[in-house]
Amino acid sequence: MITSLLFNVLQVLVVLVFAPLIVGINAWLRERLQSKRGPSVFQPYFDIWKLFHKDEIVSEHSTWIFRAAPYVVFVTPLFVALLIPVLTSYPLFFAFMGDMLGGGFILALGGFFVTLAAIDTANPYGPMGASRTRMVGFLAEPVFMIVFFTVSVVAGSTIPYIVQQRWVHPIGSFFDPAHVLLLIAFFMLIIAETGRLPVDNPSGHFELAMIDESKALEYSGTGAALMKWGGAMKLFVLLSIFLNVLVAPWGLASTHRLGAVLGAVPLVLAKMIVCILALVGVESSFAKLRLFRITEFLQAAFVVSVAALLIRLMES
Repeated sequence: MITSLLFNVLQVLVVLVFAPLIVGINAWLRERLQSKRGPSVFQPYFDIWKLFHKDEIVSEHSTWIFRAAPYVVFVTPLFVALLIPVLTSYPLFFAFMGDMLGGGFILALGGFFVTLAAIDTANPYGPMGASRTRMVGFLAEPVFMIVFFTVSVVAGSTIPYIVQQRWVHPIGSFFDPAHVLLLIAFFMLIIAETGRLPVDNPSGHFELAMIDESKALEYSGTGAALMKWGGAMKLFVLLSIFLNVLVAPWGLASTHRLGAVLGAVPLVLAKMIVCILALVGVESSFAKLRLFRITEFLQAAFVVSVAALLIRLMES
C-alpha cells in the first residue's frame, strides 16, 4: 500500500513538473509549422517563474472567490491525477476513489470558480469571457456524458484503470468504428475545453475575441502564475486520459518496480508529443471560429459521440 501511495505521489509530481513543457512544445511546434522561429519550449517555465516573483494586485472590491479561484484551478488537475493512469497500468492507492465522470466534475469545479471570479472583478471583459465559456461548457457536458456512457457500456465500468484494460484490448478492437468515432469526439472536446483553435486562440490578446483567456485578465503575480500552471496541468491530464485510457495504454509500467515506473515517464511524454503534433496540425489548419459557429463545432462532437454509442449498442 505504501508503494502504491508513493507511485500516486510520483504521478502528481510528473503532472506538476512536465505540464508546462507540453504547453511549451505545443507553442513551439505551432510557430515552427507557420515558418516562425517560435519561443523556447521552456518559455512556460520562465513565465511562471517570473509571475511568482511579481507583485500581486487585488481589487479591494473583490471577494474571497477571486483570491481562491487560482488555487482551485491549480489543485483540481492534481486531484484528477490521483485517479487516472499516468504512469502505471495497474490501479494505485486512490484509483477507486472516483471514476472518469467524477474526474470531469473535479475539473469543472475549477472552471466554475474561475467563472465566478471573472464576474467578481466587474471588469467588462471578464464576464464576457465567462459567459462564453459557460456556453461552451454547457454544450460540451452532454458530449462528456455520452462518451463516458459509451465507455461504460463496453468496459462495464467508468473507472479509468478498468476501462484501460477492457477498451483497447485486444488490439483489433482499436479500429472498431465506435472506438474511432469516440476518439474523434473526445479529441474535439479537448480542443474546446482547453481553449485551442478553432474554438479559441490561446495566444490571442484581443479582448473582444477572447474566451478562456479573458477570465484571467485581472490576475497578476502569484494568481496569474497559478492560473497559467493550472491550465497547463488541465491539458496534461486530459491528454493522459485520452492517450493512456482510450487510445494507447502502452508504455505504462506493469510492475511495481520503481525503475519501471520512472521508465514510463519518457514513453508517456513521447506519446503526448505525437498527440500534440496532431493538435498543432488542427490549430494550424483552421481559423478561429466565430462565436455562433462554436455551437456547430460542439454539436458535431455530440453527433459523433451519439453515433459511436449507437454503433456500439447495435454491435452488442
